[in-house]
Amino acid sequence: MNKVLGIINGTEFTIGDTLLELSYLVAALLFVTGLKMLSHPETARKGNLWAFGGMALAMLTTLLLHKDGEGNQISLTNIWIILAAIGVGAAIGWIIARKVKMTAMPQLVSFYNATGGAASALVALLEYPNAVAGDVGSILVTVLGLIIGAVAFSGSMIAFGKLDGKVGDIMKPFMTYLNLFLMALTLGLGIYIIVSPNPPAEMIWAIYTLLALSIVYGVMFVMPIGGADMPVVISLLNSFTGIAAAMAGFIYNNQAMILGGILVGAAGMILTVLMCKAMNRSLINVIIGAFGGGASAASGEQGTIKEITLSDAAVLMSYSQRIVIIPGYGLAVAQAQHIAQELDELLEGKGVDVKYAIHPVAGRMPGHMNVLLAEADVPYEKLVEMDDINPDMPNVDVAIVIGANDVVNPAAYDDPGSPIYGMPIIDAHLAKNIIIMKRGMGKGYAGIENALFFNDKTRMLFGDAKGSIQKLVTEIKSI
Repeated sequence: MNKVLGIINGTEFTIGDTLLELSYLVAALLFVTGLKMLSHPETARKGNLWAFGGMALAMLTTLLLHKDGEGNQISLTNIWIILAAIGVGAAIGWIIARKVKMTAMPQLVSFYNATGGAASALVALLEYPNAVAGDVGSILVTVLGLIIGAVAFSGSMIAFGKLDGKVGDIMKPFMTYLNLFLMALTLGLGIYIIVSPNPPAEMIWAIYTLLALSIVYGVMFVMPIGGADMPVVISLLNSFTGIAAAMAGFIYNNQAMILGGILVGAAGMILTVLMCKAMNRSLINVIIGAFGGGASAASGEQGTIKEITLSDAAVLMSYSQRIVIIPGYGLAVAQAQHIAQELDELLEGKGVDVKYAIHPVAGRMPGHMNVLLAEADVPYEKLVEMDDINPDMPNVDVAIVIGANDVVNPAAYDDPGSPIYGMPIIDAHLAKNIIIMKRGMGKGYAGIENALFFNDKTRMLFGDAKGSIQKLVTEIKSI
């Protein structure tokens, strides 16, 4: 392993160094393959395993073959300490992942994202004193890693609190100006640290101040953003964590960390842009705007609410030819995905064609509905994206809305005063009949009235979604 193969720029290059670089190349290929497979539910599980294999390979070869700047490999004592830390973290992660409810998955994603940001920020904080004064490149990546990692950490924790209902929105006009001031102050201090000729040992006060400012900015950055924008915020913060990890890779000159961080950062940013497009809004509008807490200009009584009985709903569904189920966060809260799948199978047995219409931002995180329904063993081919299902909606006999609200609100089309005006929605209002399952007349997560409730074709089936569907299944079986 220590046989010298050659000398590059005065540095000896051994067999171990070659194997380490090759392992990073293989790990990068496995990361890319895993990401590609994650793009479809049928291959997502295998994609996770491929990406895990890449990370395991990179970690193993780093432990065995990595050398520091003086050519020393990791000591055996440190290897055991690292393995122990990995074991503890893996055990905690396994227990949490096994116990977490599917409804809490968005919170878990935010929490894990926060830990990634915190790790990158701590790497930057610990390595800054070792930087060489005047080495602008090294200090630059350290400062960027600290700022981005700290913002990702505190922002993700606030997102976790919002998703869990423990943190409310603060949407005041002055928040935009306060956030701009904090951002300018944080960036200004970061630039000062980068260009300062003083040795890092004399700038410790500045780096800790920068850490505190970055954490505060992360909190204030997410605090005014409304709940309906949480899927976008989660993917954006995930991108931040990836970028921070790449900065940590530059600090340690570790190609695997750099590649992994770049892939996560790029994937998160692409997803963020796609979700903004699905909402017909710019990223700046999401970040600065107060979407999710406003009221429609046309809010108020818009018509008459009409209810439907369980028996009438069962008859209507049983003698339909095409039914589209539109799930939302209410489905997750009621834990109704399994009974919804049972209803689906029962109707299919009666010759009804049943599909699920999936909106890109339904739920509280990207792909939330896909994951939820996959857990209930709903066939992947039944999950139809918004753009594909909308042209067929006029031919649908019954659109069943379970816990969705804002993603089917026609105000997006015809109410210029609505904060969701222009947002693409699932065209439930074009179906021949509409059944909406809700506990009551509460507004959606965007905090605005849903005009679909007052549609002449709409019938409300009030009650807990799981209980209502269970009763529907019983009624349909008796027909």
